[in-house]
Amino acid sequence: MELHWGPKCQIYLTPVAHDEVCVALISHDQNLRLDDALPKFPAILERLREAEPSTAERGAISSTRRLRRVYEGNVVLVGDASGSVDAITGEGLHLSFAQASLLADCFASGDLQRYQKIHRKLAVRPALMAKLMLTLDWKTFFRQRVMRALESDPGLFSRMLAMHVGGRPTTDLAGIGVSLGWRMLRA
Repeated sequence: MELHWGPKCQIYLTPVAHDEVCVALISHDQNLRLDDALPKFPAILERLREAEPSTAERGAISSTRRLRRVYEGNVVLVGDASGSVDAITGEGLHLSFAQASLLADCFASGDLQRYQKIHRKLAVRPALMAKLMLTLDWKTFFRQRVMRALESDPGLFSRMLAMHVGGRPTTDLAGIGVSLGWRMLRA
């Protein structure tokens, strides 16, 4: 997946087949369309110049949402119906599969309260990463400084990515944050 930041929007490029790529536009401007945004990304525009759209442009709202309860009696919510993290994390399907696996175990043991408790814990890391990633949308100057800091220490980016995909505990965030802050001051 590639993420490209531009003025007031981001474009994500994700391969979905050997000859097809998903192009997603994310913006606070609900009227901004891909055809209007692409000229602000000349390198992407050039790469897509010969491409034919395989579907019509679609849109949806992306947000982080947490529910107080994800079950009542014998009705249980899973996936986006049970709360969601912003699409920027790419964690939607992963969370749904983890919740479904947990739910199967909880049904087998007859303990849906355990589903409620662990369900919250499953979303902690993706919600944290969503907040961190969306912070980059705050100010162009801030985003550029963060990117320069990460560029100056590829190991720092690797540690953040490992934390994002669950390869490192979220408790590592404090150390990563200190390292990133120091690099930002020097960038």
